[in-house]
Amino acid sequence: MSFTEPTEASRVVQYRAPDADPQTWLALAAGIDIEVVQYFLVSARCGCFMQAARSLNVRPTILRKHLAQLEEQLQRTLFMFKDSSLTLSRDGHQLHAQLLALAHERTLPVIEQPLIRLAVAQTLLHDILGRDLVSLLRRNASVRLEIISLDSDLSLQAVSADVVLWLAGTESPIPGPSFSTTEPQPLARLDFQPHIAKRYSRVTARPEHLDDLADFLLVQWQHERQVDSFRPWNALVEQRLAGVVQLHSYELMLEMIRCSACIGLLPGYMSRFDRGLIGLPGLFNQPMQRQVWLAVNEQSQDQAQVQMLVELILTTFEERRDWFQD
Repeated sequence: MSFTEPTEASRVVQYRAPDADPQTWLALAAGIDIEVVQYFLVSARCGCFMQAARSLNVRPTILRKHLAQLEEQLQRTLFMFKDSSLTLSRDGHQLHAQLLALAHERTLPVIEQPLIRLAVAQTLLHDILGRDLVSLLRRNASVRLEIISLDSDLSLQAVSADVVLWLAGTESPIPGPSFSTTEPQPLARLDFQPHIAKRYSRVTARPEHLDDLADFLLVQWQHERQVDSFRPWNALVEQRLAGVVQLHSYELMLEMIRCSACIGLLPGYMSRFDRGLIGLPGLFNQPMQRQVWLAVNEQSQDQAQVQMLVELILTTFEERRDWFQD
């Protein structure tokens, strides 16, 4: 059979093998390579070659190649497509039952995946890294990954992780993780400025001076109240007697800027992440900047899964290099 997954039902051409006692060819089940047994059982369970490959952490072409060789070895068609769905053929069901019976006699190996812990600043997880992490999980359904969102310097210093991605000063990664790491690596310098939704601000009426903000509602993410480089913005918010919202959710702050005519402090790349938002440069004389830092736990830095995660992060930031350049 063809090991592809069509969008329409296709006619299945069965092998023209001579009729024989089912026990004759089923007796070969005990000699099937244990890895191929896993390929067959997982594909049968998932009903989808792509999902089976993700679960087994192998390329779909490798899985299909082994299953095609199995069909050739047994001279039986094991899978077929019915109404665009992958199902077992009659012979496939017989082999499936035989392999399950054998499974009670021999233990199929379960390859344990190491638990990889990624601690990442909430803004970076939401704006930059989230989409590529989703893509990673689509390709590898067997990964064991714990994602820890960092929303404060306290959480950063208390966390235990294999890979840490955080925001700190432009000259120093301190405060940083409290455990032993590799030398922190700077990935990008972020410039922060007030932002507003385009639909709530006509070009001719956009604020150009601090006094122009008097008629706008300001929104502040509480985590940033303690950021030293944000003192100009924080001082403006603190002196407000009205027209200010303070909250603990980064996502909610973004939503309020998008939908409530609020002005809030966001990274300069935000207009690339969300084209409905626009920065308001020139309101403050003092730049408000932070640096993205990356470090790896010294004890787990050589693990393949950790290196894969680090490579994903480096690639993500390299692909978005124009986001961080003036």
